[in-house]
Amino acid sequence: MVVRETQAPSPPPGSALVVERSAEQPRAAVVLLHGGRADALEPPRRWNLPGVRMRPFVRAIARVTANDGVVLAQVRYRHRGWNGVRDDAAQDARRALGVLTRLAGPVPVVLVGHSMGGRAALRVAGHPHVRAVVGLAPWCPPGEPVEHLAGRRVVLVHGDRDRVTDPCDSWAFEERARAAGAESCALRMPGGDHAMLRGAGEWHALTTRIVTGLLQLGPLPPEVAERFADAAPGPTRPAERSDERPDD
Repeated sequence: MVVRETQAPSPPPGSALVVERSAEQPRAAVVLLHGGRADALEPPRRWNLPGVRMRPFVRAIARVTANDGVVLAQVRYRHRGWNGVRDDAAQDARRALGVLTRLAGPVPVVLVGHSMGGRAALRVAGHPHVRAVVGLAPWCPPGEPVEHLAGRRVVLVHGDRDRVTDPCDSWAFEERARAAGAESCALRMPGGDHAMLRGAGEWHALTTRIVTGLLQLGPLPPEVAERFADAAPGPTRPAERSDERPDD
């Protein structure tokens, strides 16, 4: 589903940015990044499952920001995987932000990324127009850089039944991001799995409330607002761990 408020300039064919909804007078933008694989050089299929998982988030955010001048877009990856030091997904996210700036101007941007897309969103959050990142079951391996997150808002949401990306890595990343100067929060989704299928409606509703709060179009969820205002250490880490790597 593509929702458009107006006929606005479109990205060129093959662009890293796929615009879902434009705005005549953009005031903000939300860019979504779907998951992928640790290593895969082939391009994603047109109707790839990780991309399909993000469609309900697009629709939910579109509904609640329909009259607010918010551009909605997704990142188009050239490759299905992160691919080690190539960090292909992050490179595509940077390209997409450049296209967005040319189309919408210097509007504040919230990035919403799942799994590999969460890692890419966090990696490029130092872009001058990015104000906040929402990571959904993000892939946050130890050693990911955090210094560029100073002054940004970061919310990580992770299910405690995830067997693909490790919730403990999200908690550790959130603590490091906070120490680096980010306003950060890590939320445990009880019973949540990596595909965000268990309690899917709750994932969609919570993410939408977080995004609208970060855009200052509504209140933040209380637990997020409290954590932003709290300088205490991070949440208790789940006991279960996984050493698997993202695979769609």
